[in-house]
Amino acid sequence: MATLRFKALDLVSQRKTADVTLPSQNITHYYGENVFGLEAMRATMSSDNYKRLRRISNSGDKVDRNLADAVAAAMKSWAMSKGATHYTHWFQPLTGTTAEKHDSFFDLTSEGDAIEAFKGSALVQQEPDASSFPSGGIRNTFEARGYTAWDPSSPAFVIEGINSKTLCIPTIFVSYTGEALDYKTPLLKSLKLLNDAAVPVCQFFDKDVNKVTTTLGIEQEYFLVDKALYAARPDLMMTGRTLFGHAPAKGQQLEDHYFGSIPSRVHAFMVDFEKAAHRLGIPLRTRHNEVAPGQFECAPTFEDASLAADHNQLLMDIMDRVADRHGFKVLLHEKPFKGVNGSGKHNNWAMSTNTGVNLLGPGKKPKENLQFLTFFINTIKAVHKHADLLRASIASASNDHRLGANEAPPAIMSVFVGQQLTAVLDELERTAKVPMEKGDNMYLKLGIDRIPEVLLDNTDRNRTSPFAFTGNKFEFRAVGSSANVSNPMTVLNTIVADQLMDFRKEVDQLIDGDGMKKEIAIIQVLREYVVESKAVRFEGNGYSQEWEDEAERRGLSNVKTTPRALDVYHREEVKELFSRTGILTEVELNARHEILLEEYIKKIQIEARVLGDLAVNHVIPTAIAYQNKLINNVRGLKELGLEDEFTRTTIDSIKKMSQHITTIQKNVDEMVEERKVANKIDDARERAIYYQEKVFAYFDTIRYSVDKLELMVDDEDWPLVKYRELMFNR
Repeated sequence: MATLRFKALDLVSQRKTADVTLPSQNITHYYGENVFGLEAMRATMSSDNYKRLRRISNSGDKVDRNLADAVAAAMKSWAMSKGATHYTHWFQPLTGTTAEKHDSFFDLTSEGDAIEAFKGSALVQQEPDASSFPSGGIRNTFEARGYTAWDPSSPAFVIEGINSKTLCIPTIFVSYTGEALDYKTPLLKSLKLLNDAAVPVCQFFDKDVNKVTTTLGIEQEYFLVDKALYAARPDLMMTGRTLFGHAPAKGQQLEDHYFGSIPSRVHAFMVDFEKAAHRLGIPLRTRHNEVAPGQFECAPTFEDASLAADHNQLLMDIMDRVADRHGFKVLLHEKPFKGVNGSGKHNNWAMSTNTGVNLLGPGKKPKENLQFLTFFINTIKAVHKHADLLRASIASASNDHRLGANEAPPAIMSVFVGQQLTAVLDELERTAKVPMEKGDNMYLKLGIDRIPEVLLDNTDRNRTSPFAFTGNKFEFRAVGSSANVSNPMTVLNTIVADQLMDFRKEVDQLIDGDGMKKEIAIIQVLREYVVESKAVRFEGNGYSQEWEDEAERRGLSNVKTTPRALDVYHREEVKELFSRTGILTEVELNARHEILLEEYIKKIQIEARVLGDLAVNHVIPTAIAYQNKLINNVRGLKELGLEDEFTRTTIDSIKKMSQHITTIQKNVDEMVEERKVANKIDDARERAIYYQEKVFAYFDTIRYSVDKLELMVDDEDWPLVKYRELMFNR
């Protein structure tokens, strides 16, 4: 194994920066060229069919058979002109990744003649085998039928393989009985729900608003390691993170990597994957070094939330494919290295109207500011009311390692709004019981007229906040780097939509029932929300023990592990919320709970197996072999009559190594026995909790002794690639 380590390091030393050729220095010349977007549609479809498809894409109505045939013919013609020979329905099952089954355009006529064919029926719907995808008990293994259905709101695209090109058609994925088996279906429902809830509230301020779109910009953090070193670390290959590894002398403490000069090999990789992303219509604009050595980030401009979610899933796939060409492996695990920053996927979320107004951006007039405050305060109220549900939406075995550590937000869901906006909300709270005098300028009295000036220099950021307002959007920072963003965004859209519907009812009651002026009614309800949701607002250091203590006094949950965070899915109010809004049925919600628990169990189970294998079959034999070298050395020195302080120190080292070896073997054996107990537990929740409390509990103890042995064993003998080699060789 040590030989493998040094062979891998030798390969790294021979790497050269790959040449990257751009189609043009001007990105606009090739941006979206592999997307069946508006330009491609106009070029291949009749004007009437193009307009009909555009209307349907915006409205969500069904596509009729004639239009489907016309779109399929145009899509096939365009894809084949790009060199595509196959097509696939591209969907997002509950594995968290994407799925595809390729079919050829090639077909035979009844006379046996070869033709290329692609009918509207194949575009609109297909029947992939659903039995092997997670279903949480919705489908039995012998009931294999599931359906993928075309999503016209997300454009088709061509993916380039090594020797082929494939037309990918974004779809949803449902069971034979209609339950959602993917992340996309609930997301689309939540976007419609938020539109339906937000438009009536907007019309308090502007009757011309008839549509509200949810926008999303997703910052993607990731690590890069050389793929030779990756292949020499079985834990990275099997689990996505390092289960062992002593911290290097230099980590991120000098803070010299953040925004530093991008290494040449990494820069070439970035340019290459940005090229592929741009050709697929992914609007990447930003790239930079992140805080930890070997950590980087890319970020796109804002898009419609559904398309942004699709693009992020596609981006992760592109990064992995391109990295291979450059001799890299992309690590999307939330915490691949202990002791340095983990990786997140910061979701910058906002709402925009058809009139071009960002509802989370204050305008220049007092009335526009009141509209801003309405959506701003309702969002905070929704997060306060459903904080536990929002926490569950980002729960995973990998994200548990990140939350609350090294510049990642804690598991406590709180909202950061900045000093200036805190003052505005406090002013609203102070005047909550002060009646308006006749002739009062309520905007001036409440400070609402000065919000644009207040926010002009409001560049506050709080890296410790999981949900921070950053000027004209909320940044949900707690989402993990490997996650499918559709799940947390579905929850966020749903809780905000539900809150807006409640707000509309309360305001209407004051206007219609009490005869109150509209603006006064709006402000009165907002004042109540400010008071009721104050506990969730926090401006300080989210890492501190003081905040944990304060959060407990405020009644905020601090659920640090996934199995218990997921308990919220069984609460009656959560079931009622999803059922009432039509986002998820109780059957679908229970299924997702079951799937997430099973995923957690399997990940900890795999990690335990890999950890045990590495410890017993790689680390212990290496340590014993080196220990024998020391024993022979001591024996030889004694035979020569050279026993001295060095000999006694060496004997102490031998004893310490024996203690660590014994600790490792003993704890691995006990962990295996606990795993056997866990596997006999039928209830998924109980089994997940047992894995977390009894099996995972051994990890740190075993790791401590392994990492100590790493410092004691000769570097030439140590079998695993070390942190300094993984993090700094690129």
